[in-house]
Amino acid sequence: MNRFHTDGACRGNPGPGGWAWASGPDEFASGAEVHTTNQRMEIQAVIEALIEHPLGPIEIVSDSTYVVKCFHDSWYVGWLRRGWKNSKGQRIANQDLWERLLPLALESGRDVTFSWVKGHSGDRMNDFVDELATQAADAQRGRHS
Repeated sequence: MNRFHTDGACRGNPGPGGWAWASGPDEFASGAEVHTTNQRMEIQAVIEALIEHPLGPIEIVSDSTYVVKCFHDSWYVGWLRRGWKNSKGQRIANQDLWERLLPLALESGRDVTFSWVKGHSGDRMNDFVDELATQAADAQRGRHS
């Protein structure tokens, strides 16, 4: 199974943001948006990793409980059943990105799993994607290996 670490960063919330994914120090990508939020960049990082790697089983490793719990706790099931509303009847934040991510993760004909890693805890790959995402947010441009 291929493992991809993902991360998002934002300077201000909202503000300039960056996203990144990496499967190792020699295979990675990052990008930026001028006006966004940290949560949006976390989701965008996963979207970009899945688009770039459309085949085979994939494990997404993220420090975003927002992203990981959506899949582990099946939040999306309730969102879809309620017409993209949460249990309080409010519109789901970042619906446009979730609408792009869910088919990539759930309907792609491959096994996509999600694992959580504590951010800023010394995990080498999490630190690497955090650095890439932060650099992208600061520079407002991405990098690709």
